[in-house]
Amino acid sequence: MLCEGDSRQSRLLGLVRYRLEHGGQEHALFLYTHRRMAITGDDVSLDQIVPVSRDFTLEEVSPDGELYILGSDVTVQLDTAELSLMFQLPFGSHTRMFLQEVARACPGSSHFDDLRPNGKGLFVDQSSWGQDKPEDLLPRQNKSKSEITDMVRSSTITVSDKAHILSMQKFGLRDTLVKSELVQREEDYTYIQNFRFFVGTYNVNGQSPKECLRPWLRHSVEAPDVYCVGFQELDLSKEAFFFQDTPKEEEWFKAVSDCLHPGAKYAKIKLIRLVGIMLLLYVKEEHAAYVSEVEAETVGTGIMGRMGNKGGVAIRFRFHNTSICVVNSHLAAHTEECERRNQDYKDICSRMQFCQVDPGLPPLTISKHDVILWLGDLNYRIEELDVEKVKKLIEEKAFQTLYAYDQLKTQVAAKAVFEGFTEGELTFQPTYKYDTGSDDWDTSEKCRAPAWCDRILWKGKNITQLSYQSHMALKTSDHKPVSSVFDIGVKVRNEELYRKTLEEIVRSLDKMENANIPSVSLSKREFCFQNVKYMQLQVESFTIHNGQVPCRFEFINKPDEQSYCKQWLNANPSRGFLLPDSTIEIELELFVNKSTATKLNSNEDKIEDILVLHLDRGKDYFLSVSGNYLPSCFGSPIHTLCYMKEPILDLPLETIRELTLRPLWTEDDGSQLENPMEIPKELWMMVDYLYRNAVQQEDLFQQPGLRSEFEHVRDCLDTGMIDTLSASNHSVAEALLLFLESLPEPVICYSAYHNCLECSGNYTASKQVISTLPTFHKNVFNYLMAFLQELLKNSAKNHLDENILASIFGSLLLRNPAGHQKLEMVEKKKAQEFIHQFLCNSP
Repeated sequence: MLCEGDSRQSRLLGLVRYRLEHGGQEHALFLYTHRRMAITGDDVSLDQIVPVSRDFTLEEVSPDGELYILGSDVTVQLDTAELSLMFQLPFGSHTRMFLQEVARACPGSSHFDDLRPNGKGLFVDQSSWGQDKPEDLLPRQNKSKSEITDMVRSSTITVSDKAHILSMQKFGLRDTLVKSELVQREEDYTYIQNFRFFVGTYNVNGQSPKECLRPWLRHSVEAPDVYCVGFQELDLSKEAFFFQDTPKEEEWFKAVSDCLHPGAKYAKIKLIRLVGIMLLLYVKEEHAAYVSEVEAETVGTGIMGRMGNKGGVAIRFRFHNTSICVVNSHLAAHTEECERRNQDYKDICSRMQFCQVDPGLPPLTISKHDVILWLGDLNYRIEELDVEKVKKLIEEKAFQTLYAYDQLKTQVAAKAVFEGFTEGELTFQPTYKYDTGSDDWDTSEKCRAPAWCDRILWKGKNITQLSYQSHMALKTSDHKPVSSVFDIGVKVRNEELYRKTLEEIVRSLDKMENANIPSVSLSKREFCFQNVKYMQLQVESFTIHNGQVPCRFEFINKPDEQSYCKQWLNANPSRGFLLPDSTIEIELELFVNKSTATKLNSNEDKIEDILVLHLDRGKDYFLSVSGNYLPSCFGSPIHTLCYMKEPILDLPLETIRELTLRPLWTEDDGSQLENPMEIPKELWMMVDYLYRNAVQQEDLFQQPGLRSEFEHVRDCLDTGMIDTLSASNHSVAEALLLFLESLPEPVICYSAYHNCLECSGNYTASKQVISTLPTFHKNVFNYLMAFLQELLKNSAKNHLDENILASIFGSLLLRNPAGHQKLEMVEKKKAQEFIHQFLCNSP
């Protein structure tokens, strides 16, 4: 973002290198203007070129009157003899990498690998870190405001827990011990101080801000110390869903910023968004210096477990000495999808992981925080009551009677979700569903029953809820916003006691004999995984018990191998630190997916591996992993499945191996492989099921199914027991998409990929490309197109259209031969356009 006074103009920045004939090189920054969705070269225009010459400087700065907060956007000042420009760059590893590359390009730079960013200029010598003495870590209170600002601005060392620099690998084992002891003795040097937190959630139904948010954000007399503000359904457009792009992010960010409490000045810590799920975090400016270790992550739980129309976003940070995680989630809709909501919650908990400052430490999960604040449109409904009965109880303000039928209440009581969390009493009427612009309940054809969809829960110690309410004054959406105000006791450091504790720890370590060799005992060294199935996690665990010498452990690569284990295996954690006489549980997770299934089907790979557990300054321990994989149609080539007349699990392993390794273009040899099927029977089973049961199903291929039902569908296909198939339409539809994704050679072969992109928009040429595909692949393509056209005939009921189906199937049927690299937007668009032609034209 190019900043000129109050003006903000979006730019694309590129660092360009030009190799000179005599062997030297020159660099320049290219600045481009662009359309909002820059997809092709026609969408960008070169604005100006800034040579990286000897008078070129680029420094990180703080905008006038503002503190730079770790985790917020990075403001940099570019100066040359001719011009001066200021940019805001998004916080994250891409920006850090870009700035480092610019620094390397500056004339005279030679050793930038040892340089890191700091707050005053772009780089500082990393070797100076090792010079810090314990007294350099203290005291925070005696530092000037400018010093604090510089420390907050630093992208590596932050003021709230500066001792965490001890965790950096530069310091080695001794300093890891210091940090571990400080954590264990935290109560010796901290005290509890209350801070006021505002937590708010609002499903805005794809609307732009049309009214002032003060009734929601400013309803309390006292200015909050911290604001956590979450939105759902920020943008419901297809562009937001498929391309993650929306102008409404800026609109709602500005609407919130303009309506924060006037009794304080706030600094934005972080903004994170996944499609329509957005979370904002602000703190009072005077608290900014005590915020550190800011990380943000997203988890999509939509179709195929990835799409971001449902899921969660989270921001974690350390405030003084307390770790806090704020989660904003939008779970699956519809009354009958309670189990799906539970699964979404569990997926967010298991997949949301935050990197730590020390790359040697395992990622943090949501549960590994002192305080967790969970907000959002959780979508749990009121069941067992008809609409009129619900409305009557609301009119009588019999909220506790109504609450007895609330799905979230019953699921929490059953310990299915939010175990250990607390929610305040619901003293306000349900927040969904209203006619937009009014306080009237839904009068649409569907006439949705009112429900408390929008909720706020918490977990942790020293938390007192002061209010929990909805805000009926806001009428922009079919939901009402909800807020909760908390007093949260935060651990604050007493600097004098901290110094004393630190000195005691250092003196104690001085007496330690570091010459001792660490040794551990393992509870188990052999692991057998029985009957492993496609996309079905199996976990085996063991315990490491340490002796009397503190040690670091890590699973290390075997000679000539790229990773410490095979692709289908993972150790969690894979590295860590053990204090004397301590233990840690390690989980070995085995999960076969599209990347590994084919070789396991063909027996080219087996469930066999050796893990090497290495102790720093100690010996290595060897762990044996074995097991058996049950072959599946998932991960099997199309032509292989066409030759399998029997279910895959009824065939001998050698037959499966031969058929899987059979070349794609080989003609039938006339032996035992006579009369292959035109398409895989497993594909036919799924499509036939959907044709008979789901052609009018609303949100087909857009709403995920249940994991347990996918496993049932997979087992029915692999055993041929299709008559026992009993699953929701959404689960079978998702299984079909996963099947297509798992094909080692996509329906449109890799060799035809570029031809397809070139002729997208030319239907005649596109049909010609399809005609050149191998027979089985051509049959599958035509069969799928005929099925999708049948779905489109029922679009009035299922609400599908050509664009939705082309977007979903384009990336599955037409895949880049380069593999897992992220597709350029122009390629994604052309792939969709290619499929779109066949949906709009009769064969």
